[in-house]
Amino acid sequence: MEPLELRAARLMETAAAVYGVQAMAALLRLLPERDPHPHLFTSLSVILDHLHDPRDAGELFVRFEIALLEDLGFGLDLARCAATGTLEDLAFVSPKSGRAVSRTAGLPYADRMFALPPFLSVEGRAADRESLEDALRMTGYFLHRHVYEPRGIDVSAARNGFVQAALKALGPGRSPVDPPTTGDQLRDPPSL
Repeated sequence: MEPLELRAARLMETAAAVYGVQAMAALLRLLPERDPHPHLFTSLSVILDHLHDPRDAGELFVRFEIALLEDLGFGLDLARCAATGTLEDLAFVSPKSGRAVSRTAGLPYADRMFALPPFLSVEGRAADRESLEDALRMTGYFLHRHVYEPRGIDVSAARNGFVQAALKALGPGRSPVDPPTTGDQLRDPPSL
């Protein structure tokens, strides 16, 4: 018997890769046992091939967290505005509904919502540090709200390690990526 692909040596080369493997394993443990998730398996394989490059790994990791939320029943709807139904100029995500909101509908509530990272809404757009920070803050919030808090478990320390390592590779940033978790820090916009 011979292995088809050897990844271990490459995955031990960077902090982002080491933390990334641990973080994804912790996320996969949240799924129901023996419940098949073939698309997550495929996604995991793609991410493992790119974890050694933190620039690609961060974006793929966010997409993995979004897919995991979907499989757990808490999917985000980032394709259409929750208020107007439009498909264009989506700029925010409502923390209440997990749905995208257009710039014009969401502007009055911008301080209460997450910025929708362009790489999640614009085809072919790559993540930069700022948009990756926004995306990780958003997925962290929804994981905390819908998965970790109700189960009484803490966020994996490996996720925090991965986030810091991936962001460090993208250069200096504006702020830490800890998601707001209380109503005082992030208020829900009305009816979105």
